[in-house]
Amino acid sequence: MNSDELTERVRELRMKGCSPKEIARALGVQPATVATIVRVVAAADEGNANGTVKCWVSPGWSTGLLVDRPDWPDVDTASSTGSGLANVLVAREEKGTKVSVCGYLVDVFCLGVKDIIGPRMMNRSAVPELSAAFFSAYRARPLVIPLELAQHLVLGAVEFARDLGFAPAAGFDAIRGYLEPWTGPSAIRFGLQGKPFFIQGPYDNAARIHRTLERSVGDGNFHFTGVPVR
Repeated sequence: MNSDELTERVRELRMKGCSPKEIARALGVQPATVATIVRVVAAADEGNANGTVKCWVSPGWSTGLLVDRPDWPDVDTASSTGSGLANVLVAREEKGTKVSVCGYLVDVFCLGVKDIIGPRMMNRSAVPELSAAFFSAYRARPLVIPLELAQHLVLGAVEFARDLGFAPAAGFDAIRGYLEPWTGPSAIRFGLQGKPFFIQGPYDNAARIHRTLERSVGDGNFHFTGVPVR
């Protein structure tokens, strides 16, 4: 089952009074994964009641993408193609002065969610420091965005990557709930101008990724920057 289905199944079983261990056995997943999803679901339910969610995205997130929502915020960048990477940070109000925070590193051209942070519980006053570190690779400040844009960007990229044959980063399912229910489709057309474009990172297996793209979209139907050693 995908991440949305897993989260909903955990929610349903939790509402029936099942313990995390019982849910793990019933669904055939690791107890630690279920425990994290239970915490995220609880936070999401409370957050839904309070309606307090704040999201940020790295500047230039839409460079190279086709976006059917001109009302969404972004800033111009000097690059015509961009890096193909976007950082998204989501903070949800908890009790008192506490907030829980999750972050997503998104390859919007090919691989979807490559890395995550969180959930991290902290004082509200600590969020600016975490945000500064999370967006430190960018010269301009991160942009405050609606939850809707975060959903279309992160979850849309996950769907795009799955269609290409790539799963999101380990642990993504456990923090999927921070982005709340979403049905799609995304208003963003991923890939460089709509075409998958792989840019090799330091930890990417270029050969495996090249083979996967050849199977999913066919040779000549994607851009590739890397060394696909066979």
